[in-house]
Amino acid sequence: MKLNIVEYPNKKLREISKEVDKFDEKLHQLLDAMYDVMMNSNGIGLAAIQVSHAKRVLIINIPDDDSEQSKENLIEMINPIIVNKDGEIVYQEGCLSVPSFYEDISRYDNITVNFQDRDANTKTLDACGLLSVAIQHEIDHLNGVLFIDKLSYSRRKKFEKEYKRMQKEKKISK
Repeated sequence: MKLNIVEYPNKKLREISKEVDKFDEKLHQLLDAMYDVMMNSNGIGLAAIQVSHAKRVLIINIPDDDSEQSKENLIEMINPIIVNKDGEIVYQEGCLSVPSFYEDISRYDNITVNFQDRDANTKTLDACGLLSVAIQHEIDHLNGVLFIDKLSYSRRKKFEKEYKRMQKEKKISK
């Protein structure tokens, strides 16, 4: 399965993802292909909508203390729901769908998420810090929300201007 990352301002990123009800080989192939795309793009998280699949599916692989992302640490979440949240953390976020742009975003520091794994088993995960931030970021994608939507009005206007300039420069250099 060949997947490509959808980049802002593509309207597909605003689509609300649908709940998964079939836990079959096609889902497993999507998860495996998403992992390859995420790793090849140096990402730590990826939502299915970012590769044009409007399904409530996301993967996360936080680097360990040695900055390695071993597959054993991969988290696959299907139909995730945040059931508890508290605290606040500000983290500099980036996004594979908004390349080369990073901004401080405020999120909940501690969350509890209910989800299903690739075999439809129900799981619960307590997350804090970067893992909490990454899960919230990816769940936002499933709801058609991008991290840039959380910027203040003035910062968003500045982003739009910078991003258009970067896109122009990218086209010129091709």
